[in-house]
Amino acid sequence: MTAVDSTKAEMTAPVPQMRRPWGTWALGALVLFLAVTPFILVIVISFGQKIEGAGWEWDFTLANYQRFFVGALWPDEVTFLHLQRLHYALYYAVIASVLAVATAFPFTYLLTRQSRRAQSCWLVFILASLSLSEVFIVMGWDVLLSNRSGLPMLFEVSGATDWLKRTGWFDVLREWGLANPRNVKFKTSEFATILTMSYLVWPYAVILLYPALSRLDPSLTEAARTMGAGPTKVITSVILPTVKLPLIGSTLLLFVFLLGSYVTVVVFAEPAKQTTAVAVYESVRGATLDAPFGAAQAVVLLVTAALFLVLAQFLTKKSEAR
Repeated sequence: MTAVDSTKAEMTAPVPQMRRPWGTWALGALVLFLAVTPFILVIVISFGQKIEGAGWEWDFTLANYQRFFVGALWPDEVTFLHLQRLHYALYYAVIASVLAVATAFPFTYLLTRQSRRAQSCWLVFILASLSLSEVFIVMGWDVLLSNRSGLPMLFEVSGATDWLKRTGWFDVLREWGLANPRNVKFKTSEFATILTMSYLVWPYAVILLYPALSRLDPSLTEAARTMGAGPTKVITSVILPTVKLPLIGSTLLLFVFLLGSYVTVVVFAEPAKQTTAVAVYESVRGATLDAPFGAAQAVVLLVTAALFLVLAQFLTKKSEAR
Protein backbone atom coordinates (compact mmCIF):
# COMPACT_ATOMS: atom_id res chain seq x y z
CA MET A 1 0.00 0.00 0.00
CA THR A 2 1.37 3.33 -1.04
CA ALA A 3 1.58 6.39 1.17
CA VAL A 4 -1.27 7.98 -0.79
CA ASP A 5 -3.55 4.99 -0.21
CA SER A 6 -2.69 5.04 3.48
CA THR A 7 -3.60 8.72 3.74
CA LYS A 8 -6.92 8.16 1.98
CA ALA A 9 -7.74 5.27 4.30
CA GLU A 10 -7.08 7.43 7.33
CA MET A 11 -9.28 10.23 5.94
CA THR A 12 -12.19 7.89 5.17
CA ALA A 13 -11.98 5.99 8.45
CA PRO A 14 -14.92 6.67 10.79
CA VAL A 15 -14.18 9.16 13.52
CA PRO A 16 -14.91 7.73 16.95
CA GLN A 17 -17.57 9.64 18.81
CA MET A 18 -16.55 11.24 22.06
CA ARG A 19 -18.63 10.09 24.97
CA ARG A 20 -19.68 12.79 27.33
CA PRO A 21 -18.86 12.01 30.92
CA TRP A 22 -21.70 11.46 33.34
CA GLY A 23 -20.45 14.37 35.39
CA THR A 24 -21.25 16.84 32.61
CA TRP A 25 -24.80 15.53 32.27
CA ALA A 26 -25.30 15.58 36.03
CA LEU A 27 -24.03 19.16 36.29
CA GLY A 28 -26.28 20.25 33.41
CA ALA A 29 -29.28 18.59 35.02
CA LEU A 30 -28.51 20.28 38.36
CA VAL A 31 -28.23 23.71 36.76
CA LEU A 32 -31.43 23.12 34.79
CA PHE A 33 -33.22 22.02 37.95
CA LEU A 34 -32.09 25.05 39.96
CA ALA A 35 -32.93 27.47 37.13
CA VAL A 36 -36.26 26.08 35.93
CA THR A 37 -37.84 24.70 39.10
CA PRO A 38 -38.50 28.10 40.77
CA PHE A 39 -40.27 29.37 37.64
CA ILE A 40 -42.40 26.22 37.42
CA LEU A 41 -43.34 26.48 41.10
CA VAL A 42 -44.35 30.14 40.76
CA ILE A 43 -46.48 29.39 37.72
CA VAL A 44 -48.18 26.41 39.40
CA ILE A 45 -48.81 28.32 42.64
CA SER A 46 -50.36 31.19 40.65
CA PHE A 47 -53.30 28.88 39.86
CA GLY A 48 -53.83 28.07 43.55
CA GLN A 49 -56.65 29.29 45.76
CA LYS A 50 -56.56 31.36 48.94
CA ILE A 51 -58.34 29.94 51.95
CA GLU A 52 -60.01 32.60 54.07
CA GLY A 53 -58.52 32.74 57.54
CA ALA A 54 -55.83 30.21 56.63
CA GLY A 55 -53.20 29.65 54.00
CA TRP A 56 -53.79 28.46 50.47
CA GLU A 57 -54.34 25.21 48.62
CA TRP A 58 -53.34 23.75 45.28
CA ASP A 59 -55.96 24.30 42.60
CA PHE A 60 -56.39 25.27 38.96
CA THR A 61 -58.29 28.55 38.81
CA LEU A 62 -57.87 31.76 36.85
CA ALA A 63 -59.34 33.87 39.65
CA ASN A 64 -55.94 35.34 40.56
CA TYR A 65 -55.30 36.55 37.01
CA GLN A 66 -58.85 37.85 36.78
CA ARG A 67 -58.27 39.81 39.98
CA PHE A 68 -55.10 41.31 38.54
CA PHE A 69 -56.62 42.54 35.29
CA VAL A 70 -60.21 43.45 36.19
CA GLY A 71 -60.47 43.18 39.97
CA ALA A 72 -61.83 40.57 42.37
CA LEU A 73 -65.45 41.79 42.05
CA TRP A 74 -65.73 41.42 38.27
CA PRO A 75 -68.22 41.54 36.52
CA ASP A 76 -70.14 43.56 39.15
CA GLU A 77 -67.26 46.00 39.56
CA VAL A 78 -64.12 46.60 37.51
CA THR A 79 -60.94 47.95 39.08
CA PHE A 80 -57.52 48.46 37.52
CA LEU A 81 -55.46 48.92 40.67
CA HIS A 82 -52.97 46.19 39.85
CA LEU A 83 -52.68 47.22 36.22
CA GLN A 84 -51.89 50.71 37.50
CA ARG A 85 -49.10 49.26 39.63
CA LEU A 86 -47.75 47.46 36.58
CA HIS A 87 -47.88 50.75 34.71
CA TYR A 88 -45.77 52.48 37.37
CA ALA A 89 -43.31 49.58 37.39
CA LEU A 90 -42.80 49.98 33.64
CA TYR A 91 -42.77 53.77 33.92
CA TYR A 92 -40.04 53.87 36.56
CA ALA A 93 -37.96 51.15 34.91
CA VAL A 94 -38.04 52.66 31.41
CA ILE A 95 -37.13 56.20 32.45
CA ALA A 96 -34.48 55.14 34.98
CA SER A 97 -32.77 52.72 32.59
CA VAL A 98 -32.73 55.23 29.73
CA LEU A 99 -31.43 57.95 32.07
CA ALA A 100 -28.70 55.68 33.41
CA VAL A 101 -27.48 54.67 29.93
CA ALA A 102 -27.75 58.24 28.60
CA THR A 103 -25.56 59.59 31.40
CA ALA A 104 -23.17 56.63 31.48
CA PHE A 105 -22.49 56.80 27.74
CA PRO A 106 -20.53 60.10 27.65
CA PHE A 107 -18.69 59.21 30.86
CA THR A 108 -17.67 55.81 29.51
CA TYR A 109 -16.62 57.28 26.17
CA LEU A 110 -14.37 59.83 27.88
CA LEU A 111 -13.08 57.08 30.17
CA THR A 112 -11.92 54.98 27.22
CA ARG A 113 -9.89 57.96 25.98
CA GLN A 114 -7.87 58.13 29.20
CA SER A 115 -4.61 56.35 29.94
CA ARG A 116 -4.64 52.70 30.92
CA ARG A 117 -3.73 53.57 34.48
CA ALA A 118 -6.62 56.05 34.79
CA GLN A 119 -9.04 53.56 33.24
CA SER A 120 -7.97 50.86 35.68
CA CYS A 121 -8.45 53.15 38.67
CA TRP A 122 -11.92 54.22 37.55
CA LEU A 123 -13.00 50.66 36.76
CA VAL A 124 -11.83 49.42 40.15
CA PHE A 125 -13.76 52.23 41.82
CA ILE A 126 -16.92 51.48 39.83
CA LEU A 127 -16.66 47.74 40.47
CA ALA A 128 -16.18 48.44 44.17
CA SER A 129 -19.36 50.52 44.19
CA LEU A 130 -21.28 47.48 42.95
CA SER A 131 -20.64 45.84 46.32
CA LEU A 132 -23.00 48.34 47.95
CA SER A 133 -26.44 46.89 48.54
CA GLU A 134 -29.66 48.57 47.45
CA VAL A 135 -30.54 49.17 51.10
CA PHE A 136 -27.29 51.06 51.72
CA ILE A 137 -27.69 53.20 48.58
CA VAL A 138 -31.33 54.02 49.33
CA MET A 139 -30.41 54.94 52.90
CA GLY A 140 -27.84 57.42 51.60
CA TRP A 141 -30.28 59.00 49.15
CA ASP A 142 -32.92 59.06 51.87
CA VAL A 143 -30.66 61.25 54.00
CA LEU A 144 -29.66 63.37 51.00
CA LEU A 145 -33.26 64.07 49.97
CA SER A 146 -34.68 64.34 53.47
CA ASN A 147 -36.76 67.46 54.12
CA ARG A 148 -34.92 68.24 57.37
CA SER A 149 -31.32 67.24 56.75
CA GLY A 150 -30.83 67.09 53.01
CA LEU A 151 -31.13 69.22 49.91
CA PRO A 152 -34.40 70.94 50.94
CA MET A 153 -32.67 72.36 54.02
CA LEU A 154 -29.76 73.48 51.83
CA PHE A 155 -32.22 75.24 49.52
CA GLU A 156 -33.77 77.05 52.46
CA VAL A 157 -30.50 78.06 54.16
CA SER A 158 -28.83 79.25 50.95
CA GLY A 159 -31.82 81.37 49.93
CA ALA A 160 -32.52 79.32 46.82
CA THR A 161 -36.10 78.75 47.99
CA ASP A 162 -36.77 82.49 48.20
CA TRP A 163 -35.26 82.94 44.74
CA LEU A 164 -37.54 80.25 43.34
CA LYS A 165 -40.54 81.99 44.89
CA ARG A 166 -39.55 85.37 43.41
CA THR A 167 -39.01 83.97 39.92
CA GLY A 168 -42.20 81.88 39.88
CA TRP A 169 -40.44 78.53 39.61
CA PHE A 170 -41.65 77.55 43.08
CA ASP A 171 -45.23 77.28 41.82
CA VAL A 172 -44.01 75.08 38.96
CA LEU A 173 -42.25 72.79 41.42
CA ARG A 174 -45.45 72.56 43.47
CA GLU A 175 -47.35 71.48 40.37
CA TRP A 176 -44.74 68.79 39.78
CA GLY A 177 -45.04 67.61 43.39
CA LEU A 178 -41.52 68.79 44.29
CA ALA A 179 -42.48 71.49 46.77
CA ASN A 180 -44.81 72.07 49.69
CA PRO A 181 -46.22 75.48 50.67
CA ARG A 182 -42.99 76.41 52.50
CA ASN A 183 -40.03 74.72 50.83
CA VAL A 184 -38.96 72.31 48.10
CA LYS A 185 -39.30 68.61 48.81
CA PHE A 186 -38.15 65.45 47.10
CA LYS A 187 -39.81 62.83 49.27
CA THR A 188 -42.05 61.27 48.28
CA SER A 189 -42.02 61.87 44.53
CA GLU A 190 -41.52 60.27 41.15
CA PHE A 191 -38.39 62.38 40.75
CA ALA A 192 -36.70 60.86 43.81
CA THR A 193 -37.78 57.34 42.82
CA ILE A 194 -36.44 57.56 39.27
CA LEU A 195 -33.26 59.38 40.32
CA THR A 196 -32.38 56.76 42.93
CA MET A 197 -33.19 53.86 40.61
CA SER A 198 -31.03 55.41 37.90
CA TYR A 199 -28.14 55.86 40.32
CA LEU A 200 -28.58 52.26 41.47
CA VAL A 201 -27.90 50.83 37.99
CA TRP A 202 -25.52 53.51 36.70
CA PRO A 203 -22.35 51.49 37.48
CA TYR A 204 -23.82 48.52 35.60
CA ALA A 205 -24.40 50.77 32.60
CA VAL A 206 -20.74 51.85 32.61
CA ILE A 207 -19.51 48.25 32.86
CA LEU A 208 -21.81 47.13 30.03
CA LEU A 209 -20.84 49.98 27.70
CA TYR A 210 -17.11 49.92 28.40
CA PRO A 211 -16.14 46.92 26.17
CA ALA A 212 -17.92 48.30 23.10
CA LEU A 213 -16.59 51.83 23.51
CA SER A 214 -13.06 50.67 24.29
CA ARG A 215 -12.99 48.73 21.00
CA LEU A 216 -14.13 51.77 19.03
CA ASP A 217 -11.54 52.63 16.39
CA PRO A 218 -10.23 56.19 17.01
CA SER A 219 -9.44 56.55 13.31
CA LEU A 220 -13.19 56.71 12.54
CA THR A 221 -13.71 59.82 14.63
CA GLU A 222 -10.46 61.35 13.36
CA ALA A 223 -11.55 60.78 9.76
CA ALA A 224 -14.94 62.39 10.44
CA ARG A 225 -13.29 65.43 12.02
CA THR A 226 -10.86 65.69 9.12
CA MET A 227 -13.84 65.85 6.76
CA GLY A 228 -15.24 68.81 8.70
CA ALA A 229 -17.74 67.11 11.03
CA GLY A 230 -18.28 68.80 14.38
CA PRO A 231 -18.40 67.00 17.74
CA THR A 232 -22.19 66.59 17.62
CA LYS A 233 -22.07 65.25 14.08
CA VAL A 234 -19.31 62.81 14.99
CA ILE A 235 -21.35 61.44 17.89
CA THR A 236 -24.61 61.09 15.96
CA SER A 237 -23.19 59.80 12.68
CA VAL A 238 -20.14 57.77 13.75
CA ILE A 239 -20.14 56.77 17.41
CA LEU A 240 -23.82 56.10 18.10
CA PRO A 241 -24.42 53.90 15.02
CA THR A 242 -21.32 51.88 15.89
CA VAL A 243 -22.42 51.13 19.45
CA LYS A 244 -26.17 51.08 18.83
CA LEU A 245 -26.62 47.43 19.76
CA PRO A 246 -24.68 47.67 23.05
CA LEU A 247 -26.72 50.74 23.96
CA ILE A 248 -30.00 48.93 23.32
CA GLY A 249 -28.83 45.78 25.07
CA SER A 250 -27.65 47.69 28.14
CA THR A 251 -30.92 49.59 28.37
CA LEU A 252 -32.97 46.39 28.15
CA LEU A 253 -30.87 44.61 30.75
CA LEU A 254 -31.18 47.50 33.20
CA PHE A 255 -34.90 47.78 32.45
CA VAL A 256 -35.50 44.13 33.39
CA PHE A 257 -33.37 44.56 36.50
CA LEU A 258 -35.31 47.64 37.64
CA LEU A 259 -38.71 46.00 37.17
CA GLY A 260 -38.09 44.12 40.40
CA SER A 261 -36.81 47.09 42.40
CA TYR A 262 -38.39 47.05 45.84
CA VAL A 263 -36.57 49.11 48.48
CA THR A 264 -36.31 52.25 46.34
CA VAL A 265 -40.01 52.22 45.51
CA VAL A 266 -41.07 51.63 49.11
CA VAL A 267 -38.97 54.54 50.41
CA PHE A 268 -39.44 57.18 47.69
CA ALA A 269 -42.66 56.42 45.79
CA GLU A 270 -46.05 57.61 46.94
CA PRO A 271 -48.39 54.88 48.30
CA ALA A 272 -50.73 55.36 45.34
CA LYS A 273 -47.81 54.91 42.91
CA GLN A 274 -46.34 51.65 44.17
CA THR A 275 -45.20 48.98 41.72
CA THR A 276 -46.02 45.33 41.10
CA ALA A 277 -42.86 44.19 42.90
CA VAL A 278 -44.11 45.82 46.10
CA ALA A 279 -47.54 44.28 45.60
CA VAL A 280 -45.98 40.82 45.19
CA TYR A 281 -44.15 41.15 48.50
CA GLU A 282 -47.27 42.43 50.25
CA SER A 283 -49.27 39.46 48.96
CA VAL A 284 -46.69 36.83 49.86
CA ARG A 285 -45.29 38.25 53.11
CA GLY A 286 -47.85 40.87 54.10
CA ALA A 287 -50.96 40.63 56.23
CA THR A 288 -52.98 38.76 53.59
CA LEU A 289 -50.53 35.86 53.05
CA ASP A 290 -52.02 35.31 49.60
CA ALA A 291 -49.22 33.41 47.89
CA PRO A 292 -51.27 32.41 44.79
CA PHE A 293 -52.15 36.02 43.99
CA GLY A 294 -48.57 37.12 44.61
CA ALA A 295 -47.35 34.37 42.26
CA ALA A 296 -49.86 35.47 39.61
CA GLN A 297 -48.56 39.04 39.81
CA ALA A 298 -44.99 37.76 39.50
CA VAL A 299 -45.92 35.74 36.40
CA VAL A 300 -47.55 38.78 34.80
CA LEU A 301 -44.46 40.86 35.55
CA LEU A 302 -42.22 38.16 34.08
CA VAL A 303 -44.32 37.84 30.92
CA THR A 304 -44.36 41.64 30.52
CA ALA A 305 -40.57 41.79 30.71
CA ALA A 306 -40.29 38.95 28.18
CA LEU A 307 -42.66 40.71 25.78
CA PHE A 308 -40.61 43.90 25.98
CA LEU A 309 -37.43 41.94 25.26
CA VAL A 310 -38.99 40.21 22.26
CA LEU A 311 -40.35 43.51 20.94
CA ALA A 312 -36.97 45.19 21.33
CA GLN A 313 -35.23 42.33 19.55
CA PHE A 314 -37.74 42.52 16.68
CA LEU A 315 -37.26 46.27 16.32
CA THR A 316 -33.48 45.86 16.43
CA LYS A 317 -33.50 43.27 13.65
CA LYS A 318 -35.87 45.41 11.62
CA SER A 319 -33.58 48.44 11.94
CA GLU A 320 -30.55 46.34 10.95
CA ALA A 321 -32.38 45.09 7.87
CA ARG A 322 -32.85 48.68 6.71
